[in-house]
Amino acid sequence: MTNETITAAASGAWELGDLTVNRIGFGAMRLTQTGAAFDPRAAPSDRGRAVGLLRRAVELGVNHIDTAAFYFSSLRSANELINSALGPYPDDLVITTKVGPARGPAGDWAQHAATPAELRGQVEENLRQLGRDHLDVVNLRILGTASIAERFGALADLRDAGLIRHLGLSNIQPEHLAEAQAIAPVVCVQNLYGIGMRPEHDDFLRTCGEQGVAFVPFYSIAAAGREGGATGTEAEEVLAVARAHDATPAQIRLAWTLHQGPHVLAIPGTGDPEHLAANVAAGALRLTTDELARLDALHRRGA
Repeated sequence: MTNETITAAASGAWELGDLTVNRIGFGAMRLTQTGAAFDPRAAPSDRGRAVGLLRRAVELGVNHIDTAAFYFSSLRSANELINSALGPYPDDLVITTKVGPARGPAGDWAQHAATPAELRGQVEENLRQLGRDHLDVVNLRILGTASIAERFGALADLRDAGLIRHLGLSNIQPEHLAEAQAIAPVVCVQNLYGIGMRPEHDDFLRTCGEQGVAFVPFYSIAAAGREGGATGTEAEEVLAVARAHDATPAQIRLAWTLHQGPHVLAIPGTGDPEHLAANVAAGALRLTTDELARLDALHRRGA
């Protein structure tokens, strides 16, 4: 398929609270270094290339950027790159960030869940790095199955104070959504999901849609490759659909994800301008009923 003239508007739009975003967005995780994300041995990215990529994303209609203060390499911070490339920000740009995990200067991860006081510090750090007086959407990222009430409540307090506009959740179990909603509205759930990834969460995805909550998969292209990126091997079902549309397997994976419901958003990340254009163009792909059935069967097999 031709990528050049297709913008993110082709993917349709969704409301995150009172904020309208195109369903194809951009994930900043891979912006700060080459190779696998969070690998302390990886080389920092080229600053000019990263800044140009962000500006090109906005030119292509991307108005939803996912980031975090813990997205950094030895020389680069995703938030600082976003601030430098896009500030003063377009009025329609929605920046979603995450708090909860923390990394030390050497890239090592903290081994405990952030306390309410630490969460406030992380929110303030995101505000500083992004050059904002409030954050559009803050996702509380979870590890494990423990109660989130105290930590989500701390973010709800910051929302009431005007530092955060909307709240979301990341890497959660279905029961966490109800626990959070009893405290404050939730506009999005950001979870691992894609063809063959977590078919057991199909019902949860649909539940989010029924409640008007955006479902935002991560690693929908990389799948089992996760932080390391796509593995380079693909199932024949994905390859066959890609050939039929003159598209790449990555585009088919994104298109399938978006076909799971109008509330499903995509935040593919890349440091490559050509991949950026291809990812945005995937929002215009329309899969047939037969193609969806083949990919659904592959998904249910966990392939």
